[in-house]
Amino acid sequence: MAEEKVYPMTLEGKKQLEDELEELKTVKRGEIIERIKIARGFGDLSENSEYESAKDEQAFVEGRITTLENMLRFAQVVDSDEVDKDEVSIGKTVVFKELPDEEEEEYKIVGSAESDPFSGKISNDSPIAQALIGKRKGDKVTIEIPNGNMEVEIVSVKES
Repeated sequence: MAEEKVYPMTLEGKKQLEDELEELKTVKRGEIIERIKIARGFGDLSENSEYESAKDEQAFVEGRITTLENMLRFAQVVDSDEVDKDEVSIGKTVVFKELPDEEEEEYKIVGSAESDPFSGKISNDSPIAQALIGKRKGDKVTIEIPNGNMEVEIVSVKES
């Protein structure tokens, strides 16, 4: 039997997924079913764009529900309190400066289900997080990026 994928995440991230799942099941599903009923009333389904659009959205929502249920079933909540306060881990925010120009960047490391790079949340599977996890404040780290390597120094590690 194949081993199930584990989805590491913060408690906050798990709660967000649970809320999204609840919204999809209790609100979105009903809205889509209503749209399908209304669209059926328009007659011939073969040329009914409202019906096709509602069915496409229904397929997307049902797929997302299945994905969320699976992620939550195999969720592994990571407690960053169990890790030394100066050590980079999932659930912590790390500030590092690029060397030699010393431009600072700050990211919260989260499970892949929660990642949102535009909000400063990067996946534990990302090259940056992979290079930083387990390192400590003051460590110099080489991060492999698509166009070469980036040298950084960890400035601080904070509980998020």
